[in-house]
Amino acid sequence: MKGATSVAQLNQLELQNLRHLIGSHETAYQKLQAFSQQASDPQVKQMFEKSAQDARNTKQKLLSFLS
Repeated sequence: MKGATSVAQLNQLELQNLRHLIGSHETAYQKLQAFSQQASDPQVKQMFEKSAQDARNTKQKLLSFLS
């Protein structure tokens, strides 16, 4: 697959950075979910929910580089 990167092609620093980014996106997802549950305004709630889903999707995409 053209443009695909495998774990074997990543050096240790890149792997460390990738793991850090994955963790950061998981943290963002958790916080945004919590914020959405606390929001009373429907538009604000929806914004937090969408942002949380975007963070989760990005995390999943980053995880795909590890497989």
